[in-house]
Amino acid sequence: MGQKRVTMADVARLAGVSTTAVSLIMNDRQGTRLSADAAARVRAAADSLGYRPNLTARALSTQKSHVIGFISDQVTTDRLASGLIRGALREAKKHGHVLFIAETDGEDGAVDGAIEALLDRQVDGIIYAATRPHTLSVPELVGVTPVVMLNATAEGARGVVLADEYQGARDIVTLLLDAGHTTDVVILGRSLDQPDDEWLTVAVQRRLDGIWDALRSHDVVPVAQVPVQPWSMINGYRSVRALIDDGSVPAALICLNDRLAFGAYRALGEAGLRVGRDVAVVSFDDDDIAVYLDPMLTTAAAPFDEMGAAAVRLLLAGVQPEQEHLVPVPLRVRGSVDVPPDLARTFETSPSEPDWVR
Repeated sequence: MGQKRVTMADVARLAGVSTTAVSLIMNDRQGTRLSADAAARVRAAADSLGYRPNLTARALSTQKSHVIGFISDQVTTDRLASGLIRGALREAKKHGHVLFIAETDGEDGAVDGAIEALLDRQVDGIIYAATRPHTLSVPELVGVTPVVMLNATAEGARGVVLADEYQGARDIVTLLLDAGHTTDVVILGRSLDQPDDEWLTVAVQRRLDGIWDALRSHDVVPVAQVPVQPWSMINGYRSVRALIDDGSVPAALICLNDRLAFGAYRALGEAGLRVGRDVAVVSFDDDDIAVYLDPMLTTAAAPFDEMGAAAVRLLLAGVQPEQEHLVPVPLRVRGSVDVPPDLARTFETSPSEPDWVR
């Protein structure tokens, strides 16, 4: 037979106090008249007996399970976007909560099943996260449990956490232009007049808006816009190789993600062009590989860890209707752009975080 579970009554007998006193002390209730000595005796007795709180009973009495549901749309299997989970796990632990993760793998109907499973476990709220910030369909849960969309949006969503793609894009392109790289600029990934399609997410649109506003503010017109789908290394390589073969060698290259930039590096190198000297390159995401390139890649970092943590804080603080919260996008200024040291220091300083992020 298994060992009998230690109860509050057992702790109370050993500490010489009432069961109510044990409950108040172990649940950190404030404003009680219990002495510090009594609290110390209770905690010592609990440690001695190996007492563990009955979380189910606590949830019934407090109407709080201290469990947050996390629905993942392929986030668990994505190398970069998994930072959303890391940040949420860290922040949940800080606040005495655990994360219950349900992966949908993008399958139709899987979301309904995941939500039902989480509600059955009486979670205090649900975070719905996606690898790409596109618009998702989420069942109406208002009045049942609060929901925060993380790196995704939903029709009528009550709380949304996204990266500040517009400001991040504007900052990194402004860095490029302020450093003097204003001629023969090429945008690699998408053109301004390209028809809407499944790849045009909220993030991509705002990223493009930031790029174009920075270019216009410097009166710079790109010599080429190269649509590419998907944004992969091989497509980045082929597109830049084609530009070079056609005699359209860029002097400054704005890649819409790091994978395109990785491919561009290879094409430029094969043509005898030196990144950072002959061709300046900026990008987005801050993939781990970015620091292993030669020279290292200047990029706007996807703040996934910070976004995951912010989603937990927002959920626990109480979601208000139609809130959208933007997490600042930091720049990683490296050798792929020839930037004067004073200018680099200016742009490497991330924008101060708003109060809700702290």
